[in-house]
Amino acid sequence: MIRVLLADDQAVVRTGLTTLLSAEPDIDVLGEAATGRDAVELVRTVPADVILMDVRMPVMDGIAATARILQSGTPCRVCILTTYGVDEHVYDALAAGAAGFLLKTDSPERIVSTIRSVAQGEFALGTETTRHLVDRYLSGTHPAPAAADLVSGLTEREREVFVLVAQGLSNMEIADQLVIGEGTVKTHVARILMKLGLRDRVQVAVFAHRNRLADP
Repeated sequence: MIRVLLADDQAVVRTGLTTLLSAEPDIDVLGEAATGRDAVELVRTVPADVILMDVRMPVMDGIAATARILQSGTPCRVCILTTYGVDEHVYDALAAGAAGFLLKTDSPERIVSTIRSVAQGEFALGTETTRHLVDRYLSGTHPAPAAADLVSGLTEREREVFVLVAQGLSNMEIADQLVIGEGTVKTHVARILMKLGLRDRVQVAVFAHRNRLADP
């Protein structure tokens, strides 16, 4: 079971998420918090795999709460719940150590799949969030001349996976689109990171968009 905590100052949002997630056979909602400070305390007392964290909350916002939680050394991973109105917080959440991003306008399927991906140790970015994150990263940067040479070292299948990662798809979504196993996708992603000398999926997205390599 994936053990989930919810942190959002709106009771109706928490209720809706609880209803959605509790219907999944592999997800168990263990607790809720209405402030960032309560979220920090909740993670200390309840063993969870993922906490779904709103950005704007009273007492302590979700970014500060994320930093506090991850600095404590807890194995619980943080998935940020954001809105179109707080895109500027995506970079700050990433710097604080968040492992995933969701928009409140995302579909139920997207929310569930992202939580599963984060619980499995992935870094889960949605396509819209990826675009805003990349835009923020790319301000003031310049194309790297050796990018084409690096990408030429990828196999055809790795290139396909590279583009889909750059577009913000999770391993599960890539597996469905390419009709291959999720384990195979993970292997391709690991090889892509190694060949390109990149640390994680965020750097793949930045590298691809900076060098105009994100299109099929």
